[in-house]
Amino acid sequence: MKKLVVVLLALAVLMSFAPVFAEGELVGVAMPTNSLQRWNQDGDNMKAQLEAAGYKVDLQYANNDVAMQISQIENMITEGCDVLVIASIDGGALGDVLKTATENGIKTIAYDRLITGTEYVDYYTSFDNYKVGTIQGTFIKEALDLDNAAGPFNIEYFGGSPDDNNAHLFYQGAIDVLQPYIDAGKLVNPSGQKDFETVAILGWGTDDAQARMDTLINGWYTSGTKLDVVLSPNDSLALGIANSLTAAGFTKENWPIITGQDCDIPNTVNIIKGLQSMCVFKDTRTLAARTVTMVGQILSGAEVEVNNTEDYDNGVKVVPSFLCDPVFSNVDNYKEILLDSGYYSKETNPEAYAKITEAAEAAK
Repeated sequence: MKKLVVVLLALAVLMSFAPVFAEGELVGVAMPTNSLQRWNQDGDNMKAQLEAAGYKVDLQYANNDVAMQISQIENMITEGCDVLVIASIDGGALGDVLKTATENGIKTIAYDRLITGTEYVDYYTSFDNYKVGTIQGTFIKEALDLDNAAGPFNIEYFGGSPDDNNAHLFYQGAIDVLQPYIDAGKLVNPSGQKDFETVAILGWGTDDAQARMDTLINGWYTSGTKLDVVLSPNDSLALGIANSLTAAGFTKENWPIITGQDCDIPNTVNIIKGLQSMCVFKDTRTLAARTVTMVGQILSGAEVEVNNTEDYDNGVKVVPSFLCDPVFSNVDNYKEILLDSGYYSKETNPEAYAKITEAAEAAK
């Protein structure tokens, strides 16, 4: 009898650490667009990991159309989704549809972008997006040696889409690092365009970033004024900025520092070529894994693990959050972070692997 009790206790302990496997529960995953590489990877990683855990998945992309995303979420509710995972296009536009979800007993996880202005969001999973900005600002500070150099250095600012809460966090993080050097006159902004609302690019469009950079070059950098640095919050904007500089005749001799985020394939190639200085890497596999864990905890009735219960106020409530750490990447470590880690592997993404390795070979 004692042996039986011991065996049963041992099994209970093992079961407490075992993963919770789904029994066909349906998870709705709403992504903003498939026109950007990073959201394709987010969607693919999320779907693969949820299905590996035994869930059924309804994955939808909304082409950056808010009304389409709302309609997709309504359909997910109608078809009986047990949990919603939403990377919103406009974080403030989903209150009514999420109220319906809550009334139907469906929990909602805001994925990477905070859903704002509503009580009907339960959890938030993302990276530390303020830290993304501080990594970019710190890189600029160190690359220009702002603690020691006299300056002044000329800087232009770009912000992300104003309807994306993360864009504000990226920008604030970078400016908080750079502000002392702005106040000291070491960083000068010839265009005078620094307010987030002025420098923001709606929809994160590469072409729009290129057009704005064209305007900046034509207005302030045609008479020999040196452009030392462009703060770009992500890779889609950084690509447009680089395209503009190339078209304007900038060369490696007068190429500015350009920051970025996401380690998209064209930008990784640009880093190797010296056309982008750095990137903040957010491994979507890590975020997907954390979200899958959260889904399992919700559906099993377990306590949902979070690591931030203070900072993500959506205007109505503080949303319990789990934040993953972003990683700095540049020409010195991209191979380890992106290739050796399998993020862009020869087996799973041969096209990306080929483009990056070909660029590396050409740069030797």
